Amino acid sequence: MSDPQYGRRHFIKDSILSFARTAQEYVKHRDAPAEKPSTETVRTDWLRPPGAAAEPEFLERCTKCGDCLKVCPFHSITAHPVDGFPILFPDVAPCRLCEDVPCIAACETEALLPVADVSEIRMGVAVVSAATCTAEQGCHACVSQCPTQALSMNFETLRLGVLDERCVGCGICEQVCKTVNDRIAIRVVPARQLA
Repeated sequence: MSDPQYGRRHFIKDSILSFARTAQEYVKHRDAPAEKPSTETVRTDWLRPPGAAAEPEFLERCTKCGDCLKVCPFHSITAHPVDGFPILFPDVAPCRLCEDVPCIAACETEALLPVADVSEIRMGVAVVSAATCTAEQGCHACVSQCPTQALSMNFETLRLGVLDERCVGCGICEQVCKTVNDRIAIRVVPARQLA
């Protein structure tokens, strides 16, 4: 049985109040500051773009303008999810070492410094885990893909070697390893962790 006191007028009033409360909640949540991702979920194995100045200078000079991101033809450079500085993840989208290095050319603050040749770039150094590397099973796909010939296969020991002086840390080897193996056996140690 319907309540005789609850008529059309009460129904409209309750509907308007309900709508107003919903709108108020929406605005409250819409305008709330975005939650920052927890540091536990943010990866730390990222690299700075080619030509990056030493980390303290890079952080001082970089304005987070995003120009280097926009000109990267392979979309390898992304913004760090917490601080917005430009980074790249080698296993996802390595640096392809463009001959004209457009990311460096786009940087107007000298956070990315010019290089005479891509062989002068130092984003990091590849390190091979002998325990997980499948070179002894015949895999050496990364060797043929290395643009600087920094990787070599020792067929006597069936081990992969890295020539540190030739490695620019582009991460192509890491992505290739991830593509052809179950576990990544070669990782690029970022330059900021080598100092």
